[in-house]
Amino acid sequence: MSVSQDEQSAIIACIEAICHCGCDAVRATMTVLEQGGNHTQCQRLTAQQRLQVLRELKAIMAVYDAR
Repeated sequence: MSVSQDEQSAIIACIEAICHCGCDAVRATMTVLEQGGNHTQCQRLTAQQRLQVLRELKAIMAVYDAR
């Protein structure tokens, strides 16, 4: 899947905004996204883009969970 620079920027901005809220908020957001829901920070993203956000959040949290 090819992602435009604007789309990638929107995905990164969403991830950064969610991560800025802390680990508990990231985990809560992951749960919402896993259940097919939407998150305030992801409102403007497509379903496919939200899945990418979820994958990225899981990768980020894996680092913290591995400690």
